[in-house]
Amino acid sequence: MALTGLEIFKKLPKTNCRDCGYPTCLAFAMKLAAGQESLDKAISMGEEQVLFRHEKRFFHETALGILIEDSYSDEEIERKIEELESASFERVGQTLRGNFVALRSVSDDSVAFKSLAQKVDRRCHFPLVLISFDEEVMAAGLAVVGNKKPLIHAANAQNYEAFVALAKNHGCPLAIYEPGGLDKLADLVEKVRALGVQDLVLDPGSSSLKDSLRDLVYIRRSALLKKFRSLGFPVISQAYRFAEDSFKEALVASIHLCKYASMVILRSMESWKMFPLLILRQNIFTDPQKPMQVEEKIYDIGDPDENSPVLVSTNFSLTYFIVSGEIEASKAPTWLMLMDSEGQSVLTAWAAGKFIPEKIALFVKKSGIAERVSHRNLVIPGYVAQISGELQAELEDQGWRVIVGPREAADIPRFLQEYKFKYAS
Repeated sequence: MALTGLEIFKKLPKTNCRDCGYPTCLAFAMKLAAGQESLDKAISMGEEQVLFRHEKRFFHETALGILIEDSYSDEEIERKIEELESASFERVGQTLRGNFVALRSVSDDSVAFKSLAQKVDRRCHFPLVLISFDEEVMAAGLAVVGNKKPLIHAANAQNYEAFVALAKNHGCPLAIYEPGGLDKLADLVEKVRALGVQDLVLDPGSSSLKDSLRDLVYIRRSALLKKFRSLGFPVISQAYRFAEDSFKEALVASIHLCKYASMVILRSMESWKMFPLLILRQNIFTDPQKPMQVEEKIYDIGDPDENSPVLVSTNFSLTYFIVSGEIEASKAPTWLMLMDSEGQSVLTAWAAGKFIPEKIALFVKKSGIAERVSHRNLVIPGYVAQISGELQAELEDQGWRVIVGPREAADIPRFLQEYKFKYAS
């Protein structure tokens, strides 16, 4: 059954980045549900400029996809798609999820491959990769899903002219496969480019995990340091080729995710495997020069009322999610005020002059919290207890009393339980 617009929206990153051509992720989701768009716009690759994240940043996170073969039963196909759909987690304000489906022909039967493409096309809206070296098989798959612009995998030394024609006819990106070494891969890339296809993905066809790591590093170094344009394209990894079981596949995927695959195909996406892989990806592709942050505002946790305590902190994402989690665990409805500190933690923001009495007082006054509560108790983090006196002076005209809260988030539940006996009037 097709997903609704809201179901699709839940699986999108919710960043409203406009890269898809729509003003919001919800607008894009509604177009997807109506069949008027495809998710291929949601995956961007390439344009990387550095070898190491600390040099600048990585721009496009590695896409993780699940493999479905034309030998699978309908039940297996459904299970694989459900694994991909379930591989979605919320962490520090971001939705982490799998990205695409790779359809592989193992039968070299165009009828079987076309049937697989039809089943998957009816069942999900994820971007697709079609895997076959046979022109007729690939053409059969493209006849069904060519309008979704799948990645065609792959052109090799024997079939590249026919596959170039397929890529041009359907406007699809094309993967180049050459297991004979990077020199031969570069030569094949130039042959394909000369025929008019420039939207390419590389697959060096490495024979072992060690060789795959070497090839991935050499490709990135050649493109960035040597300015060797023939290898200056995203790289796809078939991680399942180097793993006999799901545990090793997770290890292979983590290696390729770090160095430097743009797409990684997995045979399975169990939650225990995907959660650490997605967190690893999030950490690697987070801009090191731009701390993760949430919106400056008053967060109501647990349906607080006029008598509920008021806590103030910075808008660092981890601060919000850790503190809000502890408040929820305490079962004590609370107003949590997060002040814009450019995403810095409490101590960092204080040291940088962004979480200081003058600015906190201004934030409290303009926030409107005074209209929401009947008391005037303001709880600050214990790590900045030294600013309590000065902040008290800044807020005296408003009648606020500054209370020093716990230093560690883990102590918040006990503090909130004691709050009503010590401070509530």
